[in-house]
Amino acid sequence: MESTRNRLIQLLDKADGYVSGQQLSEQLDISRTAVWKHMKELEKDGYKIEALQRKGYRILSSPNKVSGNTVQWGLNTKWLGHNLYHYEEVNSTQEIAHQLAKQGKPHGTVIIADEQVKGKGRMSRPWHSPKGKGIWMSILLRPDLAPVQAPQLTLLAATVLAEVFAKVFKVTPQIKWPNDILVAHKKVSGILTEMQAEHDQIQYVVLGIGINVNQNEDEIPVDLRHIASSLKVESDQECSITDTIQDLLHQFEITYDQFMTQGFQHVKTVWEKYGYKIGEQVTIKTMRKEWDAVLVGIEPDGALKARDINGEEEKLYSAEIQWGKGGYNAK
Repeated sequence: MESTRNRLIQLLDKADGYVSGQQLSEQLDISRTAVWKHMKELEKDGYKIEALQRKGYRILSSPNKVSGNTVQWGLNTKWLGHNLYHYEEVNSTQEIAHQLAKQGKPHGTVIIADEQVKGKGRMSRPWHSPKGKGIWMSILLRPDLAPVQAPQLTLLAATVLAEVFAKVFKVTPQIKWPNDILVAHKKVSGILTEMQAEHDQIQYVVLGIGINVNQNEDEIPVDLRHIASSLKVESDQECSITDTIQDLLHQFEITYDQFMTQGFQHVKTVWEKYGYKIGEQVTIKTMRKEWDAVLVGIEPDGALKARDINGEEEKLYSAEIQWGKGGYNAK
């Protein structure tokens, strides 16, 4: 989105009442005619704008739809999402994010789509992303981290999702290692972290987030209903997707900044608070062996820590973890 539009939105959002065209012209360093044209573009997007002579402009209401303007209107972040791209339909927001990263777009760039026709999760598994029913979003990050630390960003994002779901939707989320958010034992959200790095330095990370927000139960594919759900189904409330995106970006920025200045310990503590089956016995299967163990927690490098019946602890980076009737696979 054009930076002038972003700044215009911020000025109108912070104003207590009307803002004169002259003030906007001076602060944005554009003509009053250009200000008027920007207002007309906002009206096309569904905003209701009041313009009075000798008073100026003010926003009466914003549209109930997702767009670059509506997300940035009231977005309470310092750097995240100020460079934002919104699409009605894409193959995958991850694909767009990689393209923008290679074009040199800045840290904190956000890509949002109403619908993905080729959405994907881990292991290139398809992700069902119906139009207007969820949050299909990628965040471009350029962290000063070693590549080995990239999995920490997946765990960080999971804690952000869990905290926002608990606060906004009043549900009890759990984080299933390594990258899924469950409510009532069913998946409502997944995270896909992809990285471009050289030697010992990350060039960029693309953090993909998919969230089932407003699907009814009959809108979830039949073959997934036993393992997948939506926040609407589990909380019995329909929610504003725009507001939820803003809440997530705000909380992500706070958590990310804390992580970069204070390290991983806080993320680890919050993750283990929400960790699915932590402290419980499961069956673990790797290429080498199969055994029963208790899930203990996570390591700073993102590995899952398990303890066998002899008290021996092992770090797991890829494993098949089974519990309950029929089990469940986490790889």
